[in-house]
Amino acid sequence: MKKYIYRFEAMSTPCELILYSLTKTKADETAQAVLSETKRLEKKYNYYDTSSYLSQINSRQISELDQESKNLLTRASQYYKLTGGIFDITVATIKDLYRDSLSAKELEEKKERLMPYVGCEHLSIKRSKIIFDNEFTKIDLGGFVKEYAVDRAVGILKKYKIDAALVNYGGDIYALGKKPDGSKFKVGIKNPNNPQEFAKEVSLENQALTTSASYERNYKIGDTTYSHIISKNELLSQLKSVSVISNNCVESGVYSTSLMIDKSLQTTNRVILL
Repeated sequence: MKKYIYRFEAMSTPCELILYSLTKTKADETAQAVLSETKRLEKKYNYYDTSSYLSQINSRQISELDQESKNLLTRASQYYKLTGGIFDITVATIKDLYRDSLSAKELEEKKERLMPYVGCEHLSIKRSKIIFDNEFTKIDLGGFVKEYAVDRAVGILKKYKIDAALVNYGGDIYALGKKPDGSKFKVGIKNPNNPQEFAKEVSLENQALTTSASYERNYKIGDTTYSHIISKNELLSQLKSVSVISNNCVESGVYSTSLMIDKSLQTTNRVILL
């Protein structure tokens, strides 16, 4: 059993596959299948590509959903309810304001006008049709699709009979099985006060780990700095980093993001606060 490493970029982040396989041919075929699936999802749900499937939903060109999109949006709406409205794909309604050339005052004024249209209660799915109750609400699956892509990659690994692998899409991680020597996969969590160091090491087996952090990316508007994690309210927890371990990457991603906003949120998953 040999280790094979594959690296590529997707969804604006570096991706890495570490596969254990008896042959390079099998490893190569598996990695290619994972890459193709990841690129498909990247293209389909790219918020910034006006021709993407997601953009056509937001522009109301598409209302009839395919099964995959229906499942994703239904799942996102369920997490909206489970987190008390904290995890919200409709924050896209105000997302573009942070990228426009606005002063802090203009941002707050425009944000105030759009806030009534933020919330998953402004959309519903009936059979396979998505219905918005206004023209302003938009959805962004950026905090959802990358994690979904990891889970899809794991499904492909299992289909190709790979028993041991580590999938890492920009810190969204899934460890499949154990290494051939019987040891679990070890993953380091960065120290938010010094990202060049690791603050903690965790061992994973058939588990997902995601980390949400406020120190890596932000928006600077005038004298005000805004986190890249956009919510109805500004960050409440003041945490620098939250990591969540669960059985799938989507769930870990939802809760690591949500806990960055409200650290009192209850979850049965393992949580690491830094």
